[in-house]
Amino acid sequence: MDYLKEYQKWCESPEFDEETKKELLAIKEEKEEIEDRFYQELEFGTAGLRGVIGAGTNRMNRYTVGKATQGLANYILEQGTQEKGVVISYDSRKMSKEFSLQTALILCANGIKAYLFENLRPVPELSFAIRELGCTAGVMITASHNPPKYNGYKAYWEDGAQIVSPRDKDIIKKVRAIESFSEIKQISKEEAIKKGLLKIIGKEMDDKYINILKNCILNPQIMKEQGKKLKVVYTPLHGTGNTITQRLLEELGLENVYVVPEQKEPDGNFPTVDYPNPEDPKAFKLALELAKKVEADVILATDPDADRLGIFAKDTKTGEYMTYTGNMSALLIAEYRISQMKEKGILPKDGMLITTIVSSNLAKAIAKNYNLTCEEVLTGFKNIGAVMKKAEENQDKTYVFGYEESYGCLISDYARDKDGVAAVMALCEVACYYQSKNKTLWDAMNDIYEKYGYYKEAQPSIYKEGAQGAQEIKDMMTRIRNTDITKIGDYKVLTFKDVEKDIVKNMQTGGITKTGLPQSNVLYYELEDDAWCCIRPSGTEPKIKLYMGVKGNSEEDANSKLEKLKDAMLEIM
Repeated sequence: MDYLKEYQKWCESPEFDEETKKELLAIKEEKEEIEDRFYQELEFGTAGLRGVIGAGTNRMNRYTVGKATQGLANYILEQGTQEKGVVISYDSRKMSKEFSLQTALILCANGIKAYLFENLRPVPELSFAIRELGCTAGVMITASHNPPKYNGYKAYWEDGAQIVSPRDKDIIKKVRAIESFSEIKQISKEEAIKKGLLKIIGKEMDDKYINILKNCILNPQIMKEQGKKLKVVYTPLHGTGNTITQRLLEELGLENVYVVPEQKEPDGNFPTVDYPNPEDPKAFKLALELAKKVEADVILATDPDADRLGIFAKDTKTGEYMTYTGNMSALLIAEYRISQMKEKGILPKDGMLITTIVSSNLAKAIAKNYNLTCEEVLTGFKNIGAVMKKAEENQDKTYVFGYEESYGCLISDYARDKDGVAAVMALCEVACYYQSKNKTLWDAMNDIYEKYGYYKEAQPSIYKEGAQGAQEIKDMMTRIRNTDITKIGDYKVLTFKDVEKDIVKNMQTGGITKTGLPQSNVLYYELEDDAWCCIRPSGTEPKIKLYMGVKGNSEEDANSKLEKLKDAMLEIM
């Protein structure tokens, strides 16, 4: 893309409003800023469209949102599924409400029915609503856990999962085929309602969603009994989580739920945190302060669109609140739910646990222990959704649990995206169950390590901003892809997977087989002693991500091995 030519067009064309032109003219002397805004068009990555809010092709604004929606509308019309309609929800971010209404009205202008939530709602409820209403698609306006300057656009298909290949590529073609923003159709809200094309939804869907979650509880009586004593601190981090969560927990019998007051209300500025991400321990500052005050047993946080869960739990032996990684919290839920299902005789014989190639190998150990099939997919919960859809169509496997290391899991098959609200509920059930056995969540986690081995993981990232950074990331991937790495730190490389080239190389024999995974820019190293490493560029942020895991005989042993492996990987980079 000729970024200067595109910049000029946005500054001069009558297609663009005066406010947009004013914003762009203010940066006319800033060449790097202009380049960053116009060197590319935003594209669907692992989690849809995502970018900084502002004017430009590489930004989130009403033009890029409009173009994406018109492309989606053209695709739906081509499929002939416009009668089924599209559900739209949004989070607390700046411009989310405006973008969601704009999305709904563009769809209506194309003759496609739109179900718009009356107010912000979590991603998992949107995924549930698509299936519940029998819609052809769904759109969530969110940038998940990104900093406040970002917003995004997640597109879903009729199964309730985010759109995957090749459908995503087909939609992108439709978006790119739009040559002028004047092709984006428009209709007023009043006209859309009058024509019966726009329907506002809310409480009725909340009730259905809450009921389906309550039906997932395995030990409701224990939860009710122990819920009188268990103390829970919860924060939605200024996002959508508390539209559902507090009500859900109270209805399940939890009498001591404390929502962090400063973070209870939705606010796109996220004033109390630098980064509204439950993966970041700094986001828990206020929650930890409240927890110490009320002597809470567990602290839970969801990100702005409430698909991720972060957790701290009290270790009563030391009095300290211990942090959990996404692997730890999800697999704590998994071990509890699967063991209880087995105990109650309701664990399916054809059951499957779905994980991603960058998640903990502990998932495989748990699946093996309970005779479940363990399916591995690429990063992104949409890939877990795709396996669920295939199993549903083939009727050959029953979904039991799915998760990815980035703090997201789905405890049942009512939706097709990770569900932070259900994860909060599930963690509270786990805490109640172990409390009835005089154990804490930290005790339960250590029991898992004693049973399966001490699995530990890390995920350092290397940031490279802007157009130059994007090229540097590309060059790093090319260099490493073309280097034969036989040893990483103390570990021999057993196999090397290049998912983009669809090859698995046995480093001992030199034999080549196929990965069986969709093409993706991912490099994976299987190491000795159940250790592994993986490298991939982020699909939503300007960084290259390194993933790695080890298995130790004790916590100290695993931590030591992990640090050495991390140093070795960073040296390679």
